[in-house]
Parts: sequence; structure tokens; C-alpha cells
Amino acid sequence: MNNKFSKSILLISITIFLYVFYKSEFFWGGELRSQYLLYYFVSFFLIILSIITFFINEEIKTTLIISLITILIFLFSYEAYLTLKKSNVLAQKKDTYKKNTGKKFDERPKHLVYYDLKDKKKNITVSRKPSSFIYSDDIVLMPLSGKSYSSELDCNENGYFSIYESDRYGFNNPDSEWDNSDIEFLIIGDSFAQGACVNRPNDISSQLRLLSKKSVLNLGMSGNGPMLEYASLKEYYRPNTKHILWFFYEANDLTDISGEINNKILRNYLDNENFSQNLKLKQKDIDKIFLNNIPKKQYPNFSDSKLFSFLKMTKLRYKVKVFLINIKLKKKRINNKEPLNVFKKILHKTKSFSEKNNSKLYFVYLPRYHRYKVKNYNLKEYKLIKDILIEMNIPIIDLHKNVFEKEDNPLNLFPFAMNGHYTVEGYNKIAKNIFKTVNGTLD
Repeated sequence: MNNKFSKSILLISITIFLYVFYKSEFFWGGELRSQYLLYYFVSFFLIILSIITFFINEEIKTTLIISLITILIFLFSYEAYLTLKKSNVLAQKKDTYKKNTGKKFDERPKHLVYYDLKDKKKNITVSRKPSSFIYSDDIVLMPLSGKSYSSELDCNENGYFSIYESDRYGFNNPDSEWDNSDIEFLIIGDSFAQGACVNRPNDISSQLRLLSKKSVLNLGMSGNGPMLEYASLKEYYRPNTKHILWFFYEANDLTDISGEINNKILRNYLDNENFSQNLKLKQKDIDKIFLNNIPKKQYPNFSDSKLFSFLKMTKLRYKVKVFLINIKLKKKRINNKEPLNVFKKILHKTKSFSEKNNSKLYFVYLPRYHRYKVKNYNLKEYKLIKDILIEMNIPIIDLHKNVFEKEDNPLNLFPFAMNGHYTVEGYNKIAKNIFKTVNGTLD
């Protein structure tokens, strides 16, 4: 029995190693070798451990067998819990989407959607965040936008994958917006400003174009924090802009500074008034950065099945991966007081920049899902941000107070009343409130 255990563990360990080797060196062609180093280490460790079991006494081996079985039962039980939890959430979404639209919820992974659309849309690409480059120490050019003139496959929170056509600089705008001599609204922000998970004309900037019948430039990009947003303003600001709308998402915008401040290029925007990467003249270089952002083509096989995903503990490994990433980021983060000081500095510089260019600055405060889901939600940061803005005399468009608080159930403005971005209705109500506030017609 114990001898069979040693042989079985050795066989499983070798199989894991061969699978890791195949995925790293053949499937991905060595491009993601660094991401597979941990799995190489684990498989090597298991092989060595299984060889050792041939030489230990029966009592120790029996203890090892019991311990291993106990650990596996715990791990697979937790994986089963995560799988069932996700399945129940998806089932609820599918039923609601079918009932409301009569359509089928798109369950496909993004890489399959990409290849299904590839023949129809030759210029399609998968959207990538500029923020994904902030920890690259050797980066020469820090992109603040995406690939130009491309169909950007974005996200699915509402039952369908959103796609937007990027403009000449890689932002979510009709390209003709850049040809207008006067800009009514220039938007700075993250994925909420960008219009994540909805299609035009349901994003905020498109709605503002319809309401104002004037030009709107959207510089929002998913994952942006205040330093990326300030850099975007400096690089892509258009003269004759009447209003600058700075979107602030309360869940992560302040903490994003903790990572952004480590980027030398972003710090230059803050420390040197005259610093610029001249990104408008370097769009071809930016496009080259995103050329390789194409998902690997996969064909349906056993490795795509739910059973294989369960055996690989896919969901548990993802949780561990996120946990390790957060630990890594915390090591790079600065003390808790510094992000707030940097934020104040950014606001001062943004206000000064807008006044210098005769643009009116508005601070648009976006509430998060948990504010309406969690009892006794901590409002400390909310009050702190508002006090800073009042002190600096920067007008606040408080969407919690103006929109969400007035709803019978604010959660209905989030997809399927679950955590995520806003629904089409949510974006629409936000755009109307902004337009009325700026024009002084709010009831």
C-alpha cells in the first residue's frame, strides 16, 4: 500500500511537471516562462518529495499519507465551494438577463470571443490598462491610452461583451471629436469614466454629447489612478476646453497613488511642470506596445472542461495569485499618509492648470457598490475628500448624494445588483445629473 503510494505520487508529480513544461515552453512558446516558475518549483519539490518517500519508514509514510489526504480534501472542498458559488451567481445572472432581454447571457471566455470576432473585425484587440505598465522598471515610454483605431474588446458584466472603437490616440471617443475647435467637456478618470462594460451611446461621455449637442473628449482609461489621470490631462488636453470633469471612484483611486508614485515617469509629471512624453507624436510607438496583446488561440479539449478546471484548482489558484500580488504591491507601497499628500498636490496642480487654461474644473465623486451593500459603511474617506475639495474651492458633483441616495434601491444601478461598474441606467442618470449641475438646471 505504502509502496504504491510512493509510485503514485511520483507519477503524479512527473505528470504535473510535464504539463507545466508543455504550457510554458510549447503552448506559450516560453513567453510566460516567468509566470510558470512557481509551478516548476512546486512540481520539482513534489518529485523530490515522492522519491524521498521510497526511503522513509512505514510509520512516517503512513502519517504523510494521512496528512496529504487531509490537505487535498480541504483544498478540493474549498475549490468546490468557490465553483458552486460562482455557478450560482452565473445562474442568477443568466435567468435575469433572459427574463429582461430575451437573450442568452454570453458565458464565453474573452479569448474565445476575440477569435470568434477576429474574422469579422480585422482590427480587434483586447483592451489593456496603461496601469499594467507602472511597475515596469525598465520602461522607456509610459502609455496613457490604448491602441489607436482598433475595436477594443472590453468586459462583460451585463450579459454581453462591450466593444468600443478607439480614436487616433487610443481613447474611447469617435475620432472626429479631436477635430473640433471647442470642447464642452473633457473627462479624466478610470474605467467608470471610460465607459466600462457598456457600448456607445450608453457611456457617460456619449450621453453628455447627446445632452449638450457639443463636443466631449473622454480620456478615461481602466485602472487609472490620480497620477495617471493628471499625466493624461497634461498630455492630451485640448485648448478651448470649457469644462474639465475629474472622475474619482471612492473604492480605489486614493490607494492607486501608492503604486503610481513608484513610477519615475509619472513622478516627473508631478515634479516638473514642463515635463512631457509628447505622446501625441508617439502613437505609433504606443501601438507597437499593444501589438502583442493578443490572447493565445486555444482549441476546445479536455483541458478546457469544468472537470479539468476543478482538478487544477483554478479558482483557488486565482485567489492565491491575487493574494500574492497584493503582498508584492504592499512592499512597494509607501506610508498611508503619503497618498493623501500626493493627492492634494495633484488637485492643486490640476486646479492651477485648469485656471491657467480658462477651463472650469469639476470633481465628480463616484460611489462604490459596498457603500449600499455593507451596513455601517465607513464614511471617513468620503468626508475627508469632501473637506479637501471645499478647502480648495473645487466644485463637487457628489453622485452619491445627487443620484444613488435618491434611489429606492441604489444596488439596482449596478449590473444584476452585484458588485461591478454601473448599468446603462446608472450611467444615463449620472450623465444627466452632471449636465444639469454644470448648467445650473438641477432641481
